[in-house]
Amino acid sequence: MEPTGQPKELGDFLKARRAQLNPRDVGLVEPASPRRVAGLRREEVAQLAAISVDYLTRLEQGRVQASSSVLATLARALRLDDDQQSYVYELAGKPFRRPRRRAGEKLRPAMKRLLEQLAETPAMVLGRRLDVVAWNDSAAALFTDFARYPANRRNYVYLLFADPQVRALHADWDEAARTAVAALHLEAARDPDAPELAELVGELAVHHPEFRTWWAAHHVTSQGYGVKHYHHPVVGDLTLDCDMWESPDGSGQRLMVLTAEPGSAAHEGLRILASWTAEPVTG
Repeated sequence: MEPTGQPKELGDFLKARRAQLNPRDVGLVEPASPRRVAGLRREEVAQLAAISVDYLTRLEQGRVQASSSVLATLARALRLDDDQQSYVYELAGKPFRRPRRRAGEKLRPAMKRLLEQLAETPAMVLGRRLDVVAWNDSAAALFTDFARYPANRRNYVYLLFADPQVRALHADWDEAARTAVAALHLEAARDPDAPELAELVGELAVHHPEFRTWWAAHHVTSQGYGVKHYHHPVVGDLTLDCDMWESPDGSGQRLMVLTAEPGSAAHEGLRILASWTAEPVTG
């Protein structure tokens, strides 16, 4: 079957658009030395869109077809308005639709009861794209007050990069963030054209250089357990076992539970955190 779309025209438009922008327009630092050509370099656009320079080169030359997820990240990187996005999708032979958020994920009553009963154990339910669907008070005391974020920002990967409190909590933030990006990449492989996922990836790629680097590496993981090292501002260092439990209802939701060896300093730290909390489960 012949590929649909107009790849040469798409490539010409992408080149023309990056020529219209300067680093300041997209949040990059202006270089001290004058530029030889106007606009953004390919390297800068590729970095912002978390794709390789070689891939962008072939795309601009009309030698490769772009997926919807790549178009979404390029649209954000190049600051395209709705009309420009519609035009780009048309040239690529892809249907354009404004990103619509799916209805909030439902939490089963049994899962909510389980969160409530894990009083001294930080636990949360992660849904599609690693969204934080629900949490108990111990998880809020350990990580952050999830309720202060709107639902569309209540995402585990987003908070790792964008919330200074969550970022500082992780004793080895690089390792934690790389693992989270790899898990998000696996989510992307399952639903590559999900508009919400493309929006999340695009925003993180534009604002966080580490995310751009790790996303472009295409590592994936479905790691279900491990050891997490935290440095809490009140109770100090915590070494906790982290286990992820898949919901049996087929929703794809996972229960993330953090536990400590009874009698250990980390266990006592969790007891102290639990003593602060008296609110019911949120979610």
